[in-house]
Amino acid sequence: MKKAKIALIGAGWWGVEIYVPAMQDNSDIELVAINRRNQDALNKVLEKHKGPRGYTDYREMLEKEDLDAVVITSPHTVHFEQAKAALEAGCHVLIDKPMATSADDARALVKLAAEKGKEILIPYGWNYKEFVTTASKLIADGRIGEVKHATCNMATGTYDLFGGDGLVEAETHMFQPNKSTWADPDNAGGYGWGQLSHILGLMFRLIDLPPKEIYALDTKSDANVDLADAAILTFVNGARATISGSALLPKHCSYQMDLRIFGTEGMLSIDMERTRMELRRFDKDDVVLDLAADAGQYAAVEPINRLAEVCLGKAKTIEANGTVGMRAIEVLDAMYRSIKSGKPEAV
Repeated sequence: MKKAKIALIGAGWWGVEIYVPAMQDNSDIELVAINRRNQDALNKVLEKHKGPRGYTDYREMLEKEDLDAVVITSPHTVHFEQAKAALEAGCHVLIDKPMATSADDARALVKLAAEKGKEILIPYGWNYKEFVTTASKLIADGRIGEVKHATCNMATGTYDLFGGDGLVEAETHMFQPNKSTWADPDNAGGYGWGQLSHILGLMFRLIDLPPKEIYALDTKSDANVDLADAAILTFVNGARATISGSALLPKHCSYQMDLRIFGTEGMLSIDMERTRMELRRFDKDDVVLDLAADAGQYAAVEPINRLAEVCLGKAKTIEANGTVGMRAIEVLDAMYRSIKSGKPEAV
């Protein structure tokens, strides 16, 4: 039985804790190889997770291995060069969010994937929930009419991560999140790149409109990266969205992810914290789903499963494709430029 031959580039905290076990547990996947630059760290991974071959040079791995896809979980700033190399080697790619740290790089990856006939997947976990797929279809079918306004709120208990102190939840893991990735203002650190990208990915799955302009402000952490963000986004059709993100949620609270989309015929609400999906129309032809209390929990493994389906030609949909990822990066790129300039910035 054919299996998807997949390799991992950048075997750090999330890749080793989540994706390596997920790939080894999936009967449709053969985890062929693992890359990490540091040989001692790579040896630890290979000792715990038997089977894959190890490489300190990802380019050597791409040259030597016969791969269907590559999973990239390295620091944000090298996603572009590694994804580009993988696509050029003929691989589908799953790129951990954010897919890149500039709009031009994100656009270049989408263009290259199309030229190569390959897919880009972004592991925006909430996009892979079944009720989100339902919501996406309802909006695409015109059930709320033309989108005119949206409100997006996200909050997570990650103040220690963006404050430069690391993430307490990862203290017992093999590796911890790299502080230079998350809390370095010169290295794409900050809440926008690290967390707000999630709700932007969700929004662009539901709202199929390119972004046009954004005005943003932030609140800095002790590490001088954005700890909270507030922005107004304008889409190409003139619709607007308010976007809010904060790392200042107490650790004992569930993450907050609330998205409300208003159109000319009604509105749709998705709330991951209180777990609801409601479509309310002016004519009262509503759709309200009966969801389990835990239905809004983050889907960490589903993106890996979808990647296997893509490799084997079984995927019916890609919940977070390259275009969704690119639009999120276009917003973040303009958002950080706006924070710096103090004025609206074009996407």
